[in-house]
Amino acid sequence: MTERLVVIGGDAAGMSAASQARRRRGPEDLEIIAFERGHHTSYSACGIPYWIAGDVGDPDALVARTAQEHRARGIDLRLGTEAVGIDLGRRRVRTRMTDDGHEAWTDFDQLVIATGAVPVRPPIPGIDADGVHGVQTLDDGEAVMRTLDAGGVRDAVVVGGGYIGVEMAEAMLRHGLRVTLLERGEQPMATLDPDMGRLVREAMEGMGIRVETGSAVREVLTGDDKRVRAVATDKGEYPADIVVLGLGVRPETTLAREAGLPLGVYGGLLTDRSMRVRGTDGIWAGGDCVEVLNLVSGAMQHIALGTHANKHGRIIGTNIGGGYATFPGVVGTAVSKVCDVEIARSGLKESQARAAGLRYVTAVIESTGRAGYFPGAAPMTVKIIAEQVTGRLLGLQIVGRDGAAKRVDIGAVALTAGMTAEQMTGLDLGYAPPFSPVWDPVLVAARKAADKVSAATAAAAAR
Repeated sequence: MTERLVVIGGDAAGMSAASQARRRRGPEDLEIIAFERGHHTSYSACGIPYWIAGDVGDPDALVARTAQEHRARGIDLRLGTEAVGIDLGRRRVRTRMTDDGHEAWTDFDQLVIATGAVPVRPPIPGIDADGVHGVQTLDDGEAVMRTLDAGGVRDAVVVGGGYIGVEMAEAMLRHGLRVTLLERGEQPMATLDPDMGRLVREAMEGMGIRVETGSAVREVLTGDDKRVRAVATDKGEYPADIVVLGLGVRPETTLAREAGLPLGVYGGLLTDRSMRVRGTDGIWAGGDCVEVLNLVSGAMQHIALGTHANKHGRIIGTNIGGGYATFPGVVGTAVSKVCDVEIARSGLKESQARAAGLRYVTAVIESTGRAGYFPGAAPMTVKIIAEQVTGRLLGLQIVGRDGAAKRVDIGAVALTAGMTAEQMTGLDLGYAPPFSPVWDPVLVAARKAADKVSAATAAAAAR
């Protein structure tokens, strides 16, 4: 008897799961139906700011596999079809066509929930006005481009200084707009410690981006045409012909919540290591709608990244297909950039280490990405957080230019392996003057952190 797999969500996690399951099981054994409420599938949401900025010339370049390609592989992919209900008792999904509102029920034997995340939209007056945009889907990106192409856009306000915020600030700047970034925190890039976030702020201001911190948005002001004209904060008003929301995202788990599935403290679905929803049989979840284990802190957290989503989907599809795969967790690695300034982090920042009950030392160094005498050598700042006594690496942050960001992968591997700062100093990293000083900046920071661990241990013993 043919089994039926239903997938809710047609992007990274959902279609990776469907594709992997199809590779392992043929149509005569497994029927696969996938529902996607939007008009695109299997695309890189992370690439949207770079398309808007002009680095990517066509949104089709962001699509890894079209709907037609999925269908040719035996996946019944239905675009413009939104899942609006899950009946766990009768094992069926209710869907609604976005064009005509027609509703129908579809039975399933296996269900994959890959509903992704949605941009945070605070409940303030005017937040839904014309010209206010979230940036999460290709449809969102197309809406931004329509606003820019309509003409008369001179001032842009970006609300929120996270990854999307800084990337979209660059995109607006490259469209020739006057750009203001509003961040309610102490510094932009709250995924970094404030001392490293300050470096990002200074760099952005040097590019001509106005950065206002400690600014909580109170209202989006509109004109007689109902379009945005300004953003009001507790510090003042900022003119705006377009507003981009970069306040982060939250898991889209409305359906899961209504179905009674288990959610974590961040509102994401909770799964076991096989990506099966806890306490269920044949219900799987992956991508931006789930919470994952942080291997450094031991806590669950919500991280919306395409890298994880694709891994989740592959694991789910492998398990549905009769194989065996698990997702071990994450160390929280992420990179971004604003113009030529690169931003990277992995592991815990100081506040997260404190929240986990860890005592630590920090080390900050300034170096260059190449040998100092080599043409094009550019500065970078590296910060390492290491646990007291043990010296275990807890976190790594980098702000710099000229290839600085990808050095964070050294820290990602070290964190996953549970290495100490002292052990890191012995890593056999590649060296040649065009690529690194003879002592790589990450190793210099590790050496300084190891020295601080030793000093702290000695001071504790003396007491």
